[in-house]
Amino acid sequence: MIKQKSITIVASFSDRLDKVASANKYVKRSVFSREDTRILLNGKVSKKSSKVKEGDLIQIDYTEDVFSGLEKEDIPLDILYEDEDILVINKPQNLVVHPGAGVNSGTLANALLYRYGDDFLSDMDETRPGIVHRLDKDTSGIMVVAKNDFSLSSLSEQFKERMTSKWYIAIAKGFFNSPSAVIEKNITRDARNRKLFTVTDNPMKGKSAKTEYKVIRQYDGYALLLVRIYTGRTHQIRVHLKSISHPVVGDVLYSGDKNIPLMLHSYRLIFHHPRSNEIMDFRSPIPERFTSFLGEDVEIEL
Repeated sequence: MIKQKSITIVASFSDRLDKVASANKYVKRSVFSREDTRILLNGKVSKKSSKVKEGDLIQIDYTEDVFSGLEKEDIPLDILYEDEDILVINKPQNLVVHPGAGVNSGTLANALLYRYGDDFLSDMDETRPGIVHRLDKDTSGIMVVAKNDFSLSSLSEQFKERMTSKWYIAIAKGFFNSPSAVIEKNITRDARNRKLFTVTDNPMKGKSAKTEYKVIRQYDGYALLLVRIYTGRTHQIRVHLKSISHPVVGDVLYSGDKNIPLMLHSYRLIFHHPRSNEIMDFRSPIPERFTSFLGEDVEIEL
């Protein structure tokens, strides 16, 4: 459930706006990393880096994903790495990341609450229990989860500021004339179906999106691709590949396939560890559905 929230603060000291506001126990630094957050300084739209003087009035308007009635559920997780700050998993296909429209159980959020208990949820302020990025239900692969508020703030900032590197593998329809290419097209909601997204040539519409692909192997009627995304828009790879007439195999929304699983997998993720700043580089195993569909083992070279 999405809730609109607004907090007004009188600055008690002079410094950067985000530092002054975060001194208030009701303000989480992660709020400043969200795209829909609006900041007003003395009634004027401002940035988190703005200089604030004692006595200035700060207003922060933002939304929160509130997981009302989230229940613990013993859902097995494929763990690739874990320490006191982060958890890296290989998300299976068909696992929903968090409760949403018509989905109240069987999600990654339910599994995390079971694994770490009520303290985990309260540490996340009962809003976003460790989730800093998302994969669609039908997309499998690597995800990183924050285990405390410190990590949540750091990782959220990295994803927002595009300090992470993300690669996927996909099987897309058709014959690719170019062995590699970059797709840079804004993505916006489809006016005819609000559940779908589409590209637009209007620079004033939608959000900027950049996708780079490389053909690993061309088959008869489809190709295995290595895809890197530089932005994280909803359905980005699926929409961009459809825009060049190469929809992802098994995509019921954008290619009409109904009896084939979606052939899209989050293969590699690079980010900085929130506490040590060490570069963390993870790869996930190639799913069996890929080797089964292709009829052979898949080898990826980066």
